[in-house]
Amino acid sequence: MPSAVIWSPLQVELIIQRPVWSSGRAPLALHDTSRDTGWMDALTALSLQIVWGADEALDEAPSDRTRQIPSSVDPGSKRPIQLPSELPRGSLASRAAESANAAPTIPALRSALANFGACPLAATATNLVFADGCLQSGVVVVDDTPGPAEDISGRPMAGPAGQLLDRMLASIGLDRSSVMIINLIPWRPPGGRPPTEAEIATCLPFLRRHLALLRPRIVVSLGALPYQVLSGSDATIRRLRGRWQRIVLPGVVESVAMMAMMHPAVLLRMPAAKKEAWDDLLALQQALKDNSFEDIRA
Repeated sequence: MPSAVIWSPLQVELIIQRPVWSSGRAPLALHDTSRDTGWMDALTALSLQIVWGADEALDEAPSDRTRQIPSSVDPGSKRPIQLPSELPRGSLASRAAESANAAPTIPALRSALANFGACPLAATATNLVFADGCLQSGVVVVDDTPGPAEDISGRPMAGPAGQLLDRMLASIGLDRSSVMIINLIPWRPPGGRPPTEAEIATCLPFLRRHLALLRPRIVVSLGALPYQVLSGSDATIRRLRGRWQRIVLPGVVESVAMMAMMHPAVLLRMPAAKKEAWDDLLALQQALKDNSFEDIRA
């Protein structure tokens, strides 16, 4: 049996005397606005909460929902990834680098990843998420981590964000047969949590080797994380998106042009950011059309 809601006489009086919601409009004033209204505004808000059925507090202290977030704060920002400049001999990342660098072909690299049981993520994931697309493509799209749909199918960008990515690529004349999609982290972390720095350091040698074997002309980072670990930058996606930079891959003489753009999963949550994503897609289309990415300096 649900617990009874206990109202104070003042709360009951506020509700009976004046309605707080009428015809979908804002709450009606319950007081003379010519007087000091601070405490009455609080009572108005309280009476509205009661009408809505909120009869108990869940937090120890009230939360100020009207507080403005400083514009300098990037909602997608995170603590910069700190990866070791040198891999200690015998470490997990060092063993991953040895396994990755020993793979002479893409199939051999996939086999090396599938057999690399030292990474704890391999034990908790359903499937290895390796790659999807054209091996001969000059454009490689790098996702950060697999989601639930990717974990089940073993295919990169297989969920709703992947469907949006397909539409985005189609808008500039590309599709999965003309690009290659790979992952920084090829196994889904438990519960979809962000990967740890140790997990990134372990998977990064496989990503670098994958790119070295593909030898792309352009790398597109979905979100900031792949861009950060490949370039060493600690900037947020707001600062990185739409800007070209050259990266050097182990075993590859020519540097590779790379650009970051908003992750499709973010665009699903923040439709207003699609304008920026469209600008980035047009920049990618133009670079492929006139080969302007070849003029980008390292």
